[in-house]
Amino acid sequence: MEPARLTYREHAVPAALRPWLACTWERTGAGGPPVRVIPDGCVDVVWTQGAGTMVAGPNTTAFLVPVAPGARVAGVRMRPGAAAAVLGVSADRLRDGRPGLREVWGDDGARLSEALEAAADPRALLLGAVAARVARAPEPDPLVRAAVARLAADPSARVSRLASGLFVSERQLRRRFEAAVGYGPKLLARVVRLQRALAEARAGAALAEAAVGAGYADQAHFAGDCRALAGAPPTIVLGR
Repeated sequence: MEPARLTYREHAVPAALRPWLACTWERTGAGGPPVRVIPDGCVDVVWTQGAGTMVAGPNTTAFLVPVAPGARVAGVRMRPGAAAAVLGVSADRLRDGRPGLREVWGDDGARLSEALEAAADPRALLLGAVAARVARAPEPDPLVRAAVARLAADPSARVSRLASGLFVSERQLRRRFEAAVGYGPKLLARVVRLQRALAEARAGAALAEAAVGAGYADQAHFAGDCRALAGAPPTIVLGR
């Protein structure tokens, strides 16, 4: 019998949740080498079978997650800028952190973690719990949402130009951005550009082509950002 393979799948969320949530996801199957989690500006609520539920805050550098044989993992991914509204805590307090859900949601988090262990469909239960929080949450900061959208369209945009276009000072933009996203717009721009370059490379583009297509001056700048943010050069991250 062929051994079970490690699988990772993302699932779309209902339209009403999309201003807050990017997707849900699940990972199952055999163990293997640690998974490299590269910064993406998002915050995830993650349940791991037998290990409880945590909040993976906005990370500024990659971290490695061990993969235990047979363990089931499910997560809900919040869009950049949405976690503060959903979780009820400033995102910069979660930066580079992975607190247990009980630390964030108190007894409600402990009860949810316990229920997930017994659930037939942990991903659906986790989504339902987060959706209930969304129903009571304020809309994500509209200024930050607009800034995130503009950086997604043009990660090379200068913070001064971004602030001017949104009719706020750079200081106000950074303050609101850090509270909602977890770090400033300049770092998110680097994260977006790196993710774009890696996506183009995974789709088959040569590294130099992927670098220029994502907005880097050249392949060397792409490699430098990849080492700084992903903890390894593109060839290692991409498995080439």
